[in-house]
This record gives sequence, C-alpha cells and structure tokens, in this order.
Amino acid sequence: MNLHEYQAKIFLKQFKLPIVPFAILAELAELKTAVETLGLKEAVLKVQVHAGGRGKAGGVVIAKSPEAIAEAAKRLLFMKIVNNQTGKEGVVANELLISPLISFKSEAYMGVIVDRKKAQVTIIASPEGGMDIEEIAEKFPEKIGIFPVENNGKIRTYNLVKLAKFMGWKGETAKQGKAIAQGLAQAFFAADASLLEINPLVETEEGALLLLDAKLSLDENGLFRHPDLAKFYDSRQLPETEARAKAFDLAYVALDGSIGCMVNGAGLAMATMDIIHYYGGSPANFLDVGGGASEEKVAEGFKIILADKNVKAIFVNIFGGIMNCKTLAAGIISAVKEQKLTLPLIVRMEGTNVEEGKAMLAASQLEIMIADGLGDGAEKAVQAAKNS
Repeated sequence: MNLHEYQAKIFLKQFKLPIVPFAILAELAELKTAVETLGLKEAVLKVQVHAGGRGKAGGVVIAKSPEAIAEAAKRLLFMKIVNNQTGKEGVVANELLISPLISFKSEAYMGVIVDRKKAQVTIIASPEGGMDIEEIAEKFPEKIGIFPVENNGKIRTYNLVKLAKFMGWKGETAKQGKAIAQGLAQAFFAADASLLEINPLVETEEGALLLLDAKLSLDENGLFRHPDLAKFYDSRQLPETEARAKAFDLAYVALDGSIGCMVNGAGLAMATMDIIHYYGGSPANFLDVGGGASEEKVAEGFKIILADKNVKAIFVNIFGGIMNCKTLAAGIISAVKEQKLTLPLIVRMEGTNVEEGKAMLAASQLEIMIADGLGDGAEKAVQAAKNS
C-alpha cells in the first residue's frame, strides 16, 4: 500500500527525522490558515498523488509571493497527473502539500529497500539526488552506495561511517546523516515497509540535512499490525475497478486484452494468462478471487470483469482445493443470471466436488462452455473472443 508524501512525513516525525513543517489543503478555503500558521511569504506546493514524476508533470510549484501561492494552489488542487506511472487514466490530487521554500546547496538521495537476492534490508544512498535519480543509477552506478541493515533495524557503526564518507559528509553534517540513515532504517522496520525513499535529502548552506520529500510503501501482509497506517489507504488513487476489487479482498489488475480471467491463486492466474497468450489471445485482467472465495466474491468478480468494455469472452479457471467447486458453480450461476451475461463464458474447474459443480452448471441451462482442461479452456476462450 502506498502512502501520500504528507502521510509518510507524519509517520516519520516520530523517529525524530528533520522534516520541514508543512500543511495539507483539501480545499482552497484552507489556504489562508495554512499560510498564516506557517508564516509563508514564499512556498513550495506539491500535489499529493500516488505517482512519481510530479515535478515533470507540473505538479510541483515554487511560489515566491503570496499572490503566486494563491494562484498555484488554485491550479494544483484537484489537478490530474498523467504519466507513465499513472497510466492513461491519470490520478487526481485531492490534497495539496504546502511548505516553506528552503534554500539548499546540494541534493542527495537515500532509500531503504529489501534486497531480495541477499534476503536483507539495505540502505541505498547517492550524493546526487533529485528528479533523475534513476538515470544517475543507470549511467553512473559508482555514485550509488549500498549499505546493509541488521535484522533488528540497526546499522553497524562502521557501515554508518562508510555511508557518511561515501556521501561526502563531514563534522556535524556527518553526524546528522548517520542519525537520519539509522532513523530511516528503524522506520522501515517499524512500518513493515517494502520501500522508503527520501529524494531529495538536501544540505543547507549551514550544513543541516533536511528531508524535503518522502515516499513510503507498505507490505500489505503486515497491515493488520498497523491500524494507524492502514487508515491512510486512499481508494481515490486507484482505478475504480481496482478499488472495488480491494473492497472485496480481490486481487485485480487491469490489462489491455479481450479475455476476462477469473482464477483462484496468483500462480494459477499467471499460468492462465500465459496459456491464453500461447493460444494467440490476450488477457484483459489479472483477477485472483482467493482460495476461499464466496458466492459474493465470485459475483463481484464478474461485475468487475464486465466493467471493462474491451472484454469479449470470460475464462473462469478454478482449482477447488480450499474452494469447493459447488460453491463456485453456485456463484457463477447467480452472477450470470444477475448480470444477464451475453458474453461467451468458458469454465474450467478441477478439485473438490468438481463433478457436482459441473452438473450444476449443466443443469442451469445457461450458455456456459465447460472445458476439459486448462489448454482446452484457454483455446475455447481465445476462439470465443475472436468470434465475438
């Protein structure tokens, strides 16, 4: 789960990290109070969306007068950001962060990630930060430093020394930098995070380090331990279908194909998409209804698939291990009748009570094609989509 910048900063404050004061606007009427509270003559205004590249998309503005602040707020609040991270639908900025304009002499980058190859949490740092950090990493890998974090969330002293030297920090600035790195590592573990980025981490003329931006992504498997962070979930940042799927605990990702897929289990869902491609088709989505899906979940899955106007056929591929095939059949029959389904529907099911499930589908007198296996189902789905 992604957090907005301001939400990440709210969380990071408890780790005594140097965060510039800010205010959040959800409507323009709040601007006057924010400006007065922060004592602003100049300001930085940033749209709050779950996407990077806000600056390049015009979502970050430096305003150097009260008039410019008001003008920027009016333009940015409810602005739609469209880039390669948001997709063509884009995302709307329902909140706007406003903070004092900070003068600094250099920008750096610091992030905390899980290194999957080493099975270890790692600090990644670069003395050159800003909008093009990905380009720096690609073209100048020697400017990227990697430092291990222990499983208790601590960084060994000698690694902190190496980090400060790599970043070019000295004296009091080095002391601050080490404390920031340690604070970020502790925050990462405390949040059960999957990614924590500070870009830029700036150094002022006086040698002070400040976090001007923050990106925090959480491992959803650990959210049950963090009700304070779970409340930051913003469904408005997701496409409508993905938000609906999440509300019913369905894993859904929209794709560009024409065959709607409903599968239980992520591995089987990936195999289903692969075999659709093998037979010359293209999946319209990834939809995992889970091992113990109810009739309600199955019905909602159909609604989500049918919301995609590009879908020309639906392929249901279920292995009834935890899920009972009779439950699946009942859900399919109910959904088909409720939705008045006219698209070709192909069902392949195996596992618990499979014969009873197939018998229920056959007795329903609905136009459902029952597949004999995975390959047969995929081939039927591809052909049906081509003929629709």
